[in-house]
Amino acid sequence: MLQEYTRILVAVDGSEQAKKAFTKAIEVAKRNNAVLVLAHIIDTRAYQSFSTFDGTIADNARVEAKNTLQDYKAHAEKEGVQEVKVVLEYGSPKVMIAKQIPEAEQIDLIMLGATGLNAVERIFVGSVSEYVIRQARCDVMIIRTDLNNKLN
Repeated sequence: MLQEYTRILVAVDGSEQAKKAFTKAIEVAKRNNAVLVLAHIIDTRAYQSFSTFDGTIADNARVEAKNTLQDYKAHAEKEGVQEVKVVLEYGSPKVMIAKQIPEAEQIDLIMLGATGLNAVERIFVGSVSEYVIRQARCDVMIIRTDLNNKLN
């Protein structure tokens, strides 16, 4: 019996690795006739360093993320994905991707780019993909290559 996925979560953050995961998620969603859930999490830690928080910074981040998600959604639909849902949340990307969104959206596969941070950031912040692999209650696929299985 072949494994079929019905609800696939792909986290997009604008990185090249996330784009690779998105591209492959489209293909997996089409093969499985699955719902594709596109998520972007605005990391609230990014705003903690501002001593005088300016709400316009968060508003600008939200508008930009919303527009990006809509572009991703339109692309997935153009490629033939029947149902695409977008999720824009604030919080810890690790927790949102590993636990909260999968539970709320009944996700059975999470697809992530291998990394979106540089080596120094991973030491201090920790790898989102590593956390998701350890904490998620569904299958997790880490994407390293493009559709032709090339690293590029």
